[in-house]
Amino acid sequence: MPAFGALVAEPLYLLADTAIVGHLGSRPLAGLAVAGTVLTAAFSVFNFLAYSTTAAVARAFGAGDRRGAAHLGVDGCWLAVGLGCVLTVLGLTLAVPIVRVMGASTGVEPYAVDYLRISILGAPAMLLMLAGTGYLRGLQDTKTTLVIAVAANTANLLLELLLVYGFDLGIAGSAWGTVAAQYGAALAFLAIVARSVRREGAPVRPDAAGIKANARVGSRLVLRTASLIAAIVTATAIAARISDDAVGAQQICMQVLLFLAFALDALAIAGQAMIGRFLGAGSSVDAKSAGRRLLQLGVVVGVLFAIAVVITRPWLVGLFTNDAGVRHLAMQALLVVALLQPVAAVVFVLDGVLIGAGDAGYLALAMVVATFGVYLPAALAVAATDAGLLWLWGALALWMLARFVGMVARYRTDRWAVVGVQPPG
Repeated sequence: MPAFGALVAEPLYLLADTAIVGHLGSRPLAGLAVAGTVLTAAFSVFNFLAYSTTAAVARAFGAGDRRGAAHLGVDGCWLAVGLGCVLTVLGLTLAVPIVRVMGASTGVEPYAVDYLRISILGAPAMLLMLAGTGYLRGLQDTKTTLVIAVAANTANLLLELLLVYGFDLGIAGSAWGTVAAQYGAALAFLAIVARSVRREGAPVRPDAAGIKANARVGSRLVLRTASLIAAIVTATAIAARISDDAVGAQQICMQVLLFLAFALDALAIAGQAMIGRFLGAGSSVDAKSAGRRLLQLGVVVGVLFAIAVVITRPWLVGLFTNDAGVRHLAMQALLVVALLQPVAAVVFVLDGVLIGAGDAGYLALAMVVATFGVYLPAALAVAATDAGLLWLWGALALWMLARFVGMVARYRTDRWAVVGVQPPG
């Protein structure tokens, strides 16, 4: 439950941005859709900083090696800061061409570029948050991450309201509020990791071997995540070429989908931490039992989410926009979002189980096949035929079903349940 609260709080950064910027007009909303998708892609590619750290720390924790677990946390933080600085430089340099590649219209481009250039300054903080979160999850501590997430999200909302409406800074004020909240949360995680390092007597210097091992496992997760992000980015790019109303509706529906995905991911995070701990302690039986229970809970939650989206569609759309064209398209696409929830629940839970087991190689392969073998041909067919936003969401539904098939096929074998401190591969 604490993991659920923390994960729900995370996507509220962009949900708050969407709600606030959406009332500034359709062009600022479309600009946020373009820049927000790029930022989600950039940050999500580095989710391995949380995922790989969670699995590795959980195995060390299960084996009773607390000092080793603290050292793994330090390695993750150093890697996060270095990658964050590189990402910031790239984002500032390439903001304009990135926005143009995303298909933003002439009227939307200035809003998207402003939001992207300001928000990318928070990259080091955001990646440090991921590493710190992974460390605490590996120690089975999800309560602290919940406290930090709620505090940061509250600060973000208040700052955005002040800067956007109080100081009339528009979409730039929304971006600055988010960056400030991210740095506050990053400092909190850094203080917690430093305290653990002192308590366990672990070194604070970067360890080349540890960082290399983290990066090796992370490279497989990056391939998996990059494939996932390719689906999201291409969907937004195709929607942007349909119309400004379509990309605005795409932003609303995608943010609702991601919000629900983060909520369902609470079970996946529990899976990462518990599976890693049980396998590190040498008990594949407990790991399999935890996986089964999480799947049962996931299906129940997915069905409840589907019902909730169908019932609350008018309210959800009205929360984000007053534009009639955007509202009409969003109402249609949200039906697809609702129908996907039970399938998505199984996919996300099994994602967490296999990440916790260290089965990153298979995860990467399954995601590449689903994205480039199933989704991309369908999405390109939609773009070529000008079929519209609803057909685009049909392509996204095929993508989720392909992921479902691949994940269930792996889970039904015992190849992922490898015991010991070191994960397979």
